[in-house]
Amino acid sequence: MSPIPGLSCVGILGGGVIGGGWAARFLLNGVDVKMYDPDPEAPRKVGEVLDNARRAMHKLVASPLPPEGSLTFVDTPEDAATGVQFVQESAPERLELKQMLLQRASTAAGPEVVFGSSTSGLLPTDMQRGMTHPERLVVGHPFNPVYLLPLVEVVGGEQTSTAALGEAAAIYESLGMQPVRLEHEIDGFVADRLLEALWREALWLVNDGIATVEEIDDCVRYGAGLRWSFMGTFLTYRIAGGEAGMRHFMAQFGPSLQWPWSKLTDVPELTDELLDKLVAQSDEQARGRTIRELERHRDDSLVAVMQGLRATHNGAGLVLDRYERQLFARAGSHHVEHDLDAPLRLYEATVPVDWVDYNGHMNDSRFFQVTSEAGDRLMRFIGVDEQYLTHSSYYTVESHVNFGAQAKAGDRLYATVQLLSHDAKRLHHFTSIHRADDDTLVATAEHMMLHVDTAAGRSSPAAPALLATLDELAAHHGSLPRPAHAGRFVGQPRG
Repeated sequence: MSPIPGLSCVGILGGGVIGGGWAARFLLNGVDVKMYDPDPEAPRKVGEVLDNARRAMHKLVASPLPPEGSLTFVDTPEDAATGVQFVQESAPERLELKQMLLQRASTAAGPEVVFGSSTSGLLPTDMQRGMTHPERLVVGHPFNPVYLLPLVEVVGGEQTSTAALGEAAAIYESLGMQPVRLEHEIDGFVADRLLEALWREALWLVNDGIATVEEIDDCVRYGAGLRWSFMGTFLTYRIAGGEAGMRHFMAQFGPSLQWPWSKLTDVPELTDELLDKLVAQSDEQARGRTIRELERHRDDSLVAVMQGLRATHNGAGLVLDRYERQLFARAGSHHVEHDLDAPLRLYEATVPVDWVDYNGHMNDSRFFQVTSEAGDRLMRFIGVDEQYLTHSSYYTVESHVNFGAQAKAGDRLYATVQLLSHDAKRLHHFTSIHRADDDTLVATAEHMMLHVDTAAGRSSPAAPALLATLDELAAHHGSLPRPAHAGRFVGQPRG
């Protein structure tokens, strides 16, 4: 059963970079995918994209992802649209090809099935021609990598219904994305038109020998790009106007728009000489890294930026925060059965490279992070859900970590949690971290937590339903051997 209500299976037309990214986005949210792509290499290519997506998503979110959906390759567009609740078209940017695929698929899909197109510039009014029930087609234009970047532009054509636009936006948001609803269709929509302006000017700068491709990229990634990730353009310029805001900024810098700074009304001719220059400089910039290596570098950097923005409650960080809350709320529907007569196996993680220190071992702080994540899963297990967190929570007041064996990059770890004791306000639990390949105990941690009324800012008794669950768990865990390290003090001989 899909964790997203009403969305258990989707069809995808086209398995290239964008289609593969959409497949990963749906699959990792627990939705089955039926994909049509005539390329015999499509299963391999999509599989590689999915591998990267799994790697990135497990680093991005602390919340448990749902059980992964199944991916099935089918032989026709009609097959991809049969028995699904949504269809995403991601074929190459050729109007006749998209029209053919949408026409064939729409004859097989139920009349209530909404279609989204990943087109980066074709008008939905043109793509609707020939469709069965054309009112259900919307543009859902994402950005690469689709499984990480949250933006999706949503726009309809002349025949698109308001209901279809709303349903598509709701589906995209349930996948952890940020839909931007555009009121009017226009060639290139909004985001690509902005990118096109920057791209044209960049090509001129290379063509005229003013800067190399790497120097241009450096100007973006070390300067404006950092601001754009959380403020965009207009809010950035408002600040540049000082206390007088945008009016002062426009008065000060508006006249410069008349200066011949840019060549946005023209584009350099793509001569062999310019193409050779672009290719040579791009090869030098890549420094021998493969496409997959560059993708992983990109993904790791995007994860870091979005997690950083989450800490400041800004931009894509807010979308990530909303998505993680959705994942936590859905986690209760995963129906994972736990053996209550043993410590609860609640968390697993593969040690990423950025958890490893200069000694080649997992950093001390990351062991605490793993125990913290396991403790958070315990909260979910006993019933601390999103609604409960609006008024109450458990806060950690004391912890003690013991280190045993080392963990290295690529090691798969799992954490178990044993309830030691509890009362109306306190919860005392013990976490053990093991290597999954041989069950070696690498670290343990003991935590005392206090139940808090978050509105009042003071301790309070837990809800009766939570205490009943803890009582049941205690009845099972009370008969377990007490962990050897439980109750240790710092410096105590290990015996």
